[in-house]
Amino acid sequence: MRGLLLLGWLATPATGQDLPDLQTCLNSYVDDYEWLLEVHADDVLEDIEGGIWHVEEVPNCVTMAIMICDAAEASYACQRDLADEERALAEAIRAGLPDPDRGGDGWAKRLYAATYDLAHGISAGDDCAGTEDPMTSWCLAREEGNRLRDAVSAWQVARYLDLVPPATEAGWAGPPPPLRPLPRPEGR
Repeated sequence: MRGLLLLGWLATPATGQDLPDLQTCLNSYVDDYEWLLEVHADDVLEDIEGGIWHVEEVPNCVTMAIMICDAAEASYACQRDLADEERALAEAIRAGLPDPDRGGDGWAKRLYAATYDLAHGISAGDDCAGTEDPMTSWCLAREEGNRLRDAVSAWQVARYLDLVPPATEAGWAGPPPPLRPLPRPEGR
């Protein structure tokens, strides 16, 4: 039920004003993840149908933020600012990740080491080279969104291993917006 908040935003015809900004969307997503951790605290991870890691929601948040920029008067500048916001957010997440225990056993610890390395990866070069606006602005926002996704992925595994505090305590996410009840159909 909790993930329906993002689905509701995605199903709404977008004017830019109807969509959550990047931070609001991530706040809801992080709150959902913390809820999953709590609900499945005593479960064997392999037995949880669908697992608990769903980092595809991060690109959904980025897409909605890009759509907000598309509706903005200065859309290219908005997308460049979005890329800067994504970069700063990913840096804040990476700064809170402890070095992995490379000698640790268990698949979750090995997964954390791999996601940590991915989150700290070095680009092979300018991913947006040779493009011009509007493609350059879109590309910058998209690539920084991918890096943000990688950082969130590493945080999720670190959070599962109880190596990092909740995102709200770490300071890179806030509480989610309150859920509004869905309107009743006409005539009810």
